[in-house]
Amino acid sequence: MFYVIAVCLLLAVGAAASAGNETQILLDDIKKFRELLVEMPDSLVDIESKIDGLIDDKEVKQRIQEFRKKFLELPGEFFDLEMDVTEITCSGKGKDVEEEEEEGEDSENQTEECGLWHLGMNLNPADGHIMDYTTGWSTGTFIGSTENALSRDFLDSQVWKEPADFIAIVRHQHGVVDAVKMFKFKHWGISLLDRFKDMDPGRMVVTSGGPIQESIADDAANLSDDPIFSVGGDLAFNWINHDNGHRIVMTEGFLAPLVTVQDVSEDNTHGLGNHFSCRCKTNTENTAVWKHEISNIQDCPWPRCQNQRMQGTDHGSGSSLKSGPVYGNYAIFVSKDAVSFPEPGFELQPEIGKAC
Repeated sequence: MFYVIAVCLLLAVGAAASAGNETQILLDDIKKFRELLVEMPDSLVDIESKIDGLIDDKEVKQRIQEFRKKFLELPGEFFDLEMDVTEITCSGKGKDVEEEEEEGEDSENQTEECGLWHLGMNLNPADGHIMDYTTGWSTGTFIGSTENALSRDFLDSQVWKEPADFIAIVRHQHGVVDAVKMFKFKHWGISLLDRFKDMDPGRMVVTSGGPIQESIADDAANLSDDPIFSVGGDLAFNWINHDNGHRIVMTEGFLAPLVTVQDVSEDNTHGLGNHFSCRCKTNTENTAVWKHEISNIQDCPWPRCQNQRMQGTDHGSGSSLKSGPVYGNYAIFVSKDAVSFPEPGFELQPEIGKAC
């Protein structure tokens, strides 16, 4: 009902406009409303926190969690509406046929070439700063500097809270693309901040159908156990097993089954932004010794295995966490409208492409 009322209001605004401008006004109104919806889950998180502290009723708590999740899906529904209206506008309906034929090829080429990518995060597993599960991901705190955005740990707080429809995980060597996987999110119009704040219960498979682009350089090394590029599947966020937390994993890249019992600490899930001893649903750590930035794919469960291979030196002092080679920096780019990501050999910048 809420969705229907909102759409009716937007259509009323469009109908009141002049014939020449009503479509653009409608698009602007839909976009503004979608941006407001993106902010609403933050308010619901505050309400949820107060309910959790004041009311001991599982049913009420579950209802507010489900309500928040519905709000997280609404921006994506509005984005679909926005895209439908845009497609109708750009399809040339109402144009003279000859004009459409003259402009058709140029418009098609422009669509293929446009699209902006923004750097949201960069991970360097050997720069002395540990970007573990509890650092930055669910708070959106600015980390690092723009000058060293592609050479050290970095988080752009503005990009982190912008609606994102596509994501690219890019392994690079000193800023030059080595390997890239690009995915389309299942739910559009939701920021990385809101996705990573959704930690209770967490375990979100955020894409479907695997990568829509996978490009790896012919001379790329260390691919046999890379946490992103050695395995297939989809992206999963906030993967939690008891006191183990992992911000980004591949669904075919960890040995804990998708249906594993959550209250089991197996120390055998590996990816980007990890911790083996945290209160993961509240983003706090029990002890700093088990935090680690990047771990490679391996079958090394606790307590049998005491030799877990990390990338680089950015990890805690836990006895089983062993430093290893750096396979590259890992950059996370997001976009609302890009159709592809530059191929290996491309020199990265914090902003790539051009606006549509």
